[in-house]
Amino acid sequence: MHICFLTNEYPKAGFPHGGLGSFVKTMAEALVQKGIQVTVLGLNYIEIYEQTEENSVTVIRLKRNNLKGVAWYFNSKAIAKNLNELHAKNPISIVEGAELTFAFLPKIKGVKYVIRLHGGHHFFAEAENRTINWWKGFQEKRSFKKADAFIAVSEYVKNHTANYLSYHNKPIKVIFNPINSQLFQPQAIAIDCNNVTFAGTICEKKGVRHLIQAFSYIKKKFPNVILHLYGRDWKFPDGSSYVKMLQEKELPKLGTIASDVIFHGAVSFQEIPDAYAKAAVCVFPSHMETLGLVAPEAMSMEKTVVFTALGPGPEVITHNETGLLCNPFKPEDIASKVCWVLENEEKAIEMAKKGRKKVLDMFDISILVEKNIQFYNQFLK
Repeated sequence: MHICFLTNEYPKAGFPHGGLGSFVKTMAEALVQKGIQVTVLGLNYIEIYEQTEENSVTVIRLKRNNLKGVAWYFNSKAIAKNLNELHAKNPISIVEGAELTFAFLPKIKGVKYVIRLHGGHHFFAEAENRTINWWKGFQEKRSFKKADAFIAVSEYVKNHTANYLSYHNKPIKVIFNPINSQLFQPQAIAIDCNNVTFAGTICEKKGVRHLIQAFSYIKKKFPNVILHLYGRDWKFPDGSSYVKMLQEKELPKLGTIASDVIFHGAVSFQEIPDAYAKAAVCVFPSHMETLGLVAPEAMSMEKTVVFTALGPGPEVITHNETGLLCNPFKPEDIASKVCWVLENEEKAIEMAKKGRKKVLDMFDISILVEKNIQFYNQFLK
């Protein structure tokens, strides 16, 4: 079996990437260990062509076209051309991509096309309080029609996407994204009892603004607490910075405690466990998630986690047992959950131990890679 993942976000040193890139890297390397050939094909972060072997995964990064208005056309042509050349040299069994991936790619006869639902344009429209962009909406519908099968990373993303798009009666299966339990495991270092940590893109749908608003309530009970925010900045359509907006509009409302909100910026995937390890509590009050790997990754490190009660939150955390769920739109509720953890150290430690056991059962790569292989084989017959 030869699987080709199509993504522009495969992790590369010196460049930021999101959860999609992390997932592809984890899954690709696990598949290779099972004797499956894996190629990753996408556009480069810089304007050159590169082909590398990374832990036995072939990674092809194409020179990106940046011509305004027509870049999508030339980039799609380049991906299609390279995909055909790759198939001619070493036949591909499965091509996998995210929701919009196949919109302008001609299908290769005999190759199966799989869309993994990481959260597409239609899915996040509600969370971002916006209307559907006709161009992106068109691409997504076109891409769904071309797919031969679908994998959803949670029951929630499967059901919510179905409110907007049709799966055309094609095979679909829910398989959680795996976590790297070797990287995310308990560390024998001192925990800072005043450390509240968030990791993820600094943007509205991740609940960062409401978390900052919650910080003022937390500070009333715990004056020495510091809020640490790790993640890349999000840009508004006009190119302006979300972090700058928070610094200009939200932080001044906090008065003197604003200096205790620290933006660390983007850090490498390998550095995140160190950030979690020092935290007394990890909090991720997302407005909308497809699954949200940050929560199970922190739980795998035996950290007490406050996660969103919306979307897939209840699929990941059993409230008051393996972690806490909050209303991400209510700063008071976020604060109350964080304060509970800080007030109840022994109970929080017990909760964290149960949380680690649960996520190892649910998100272990050795189990999930087998589920993926079984699904691939099912419709290749």
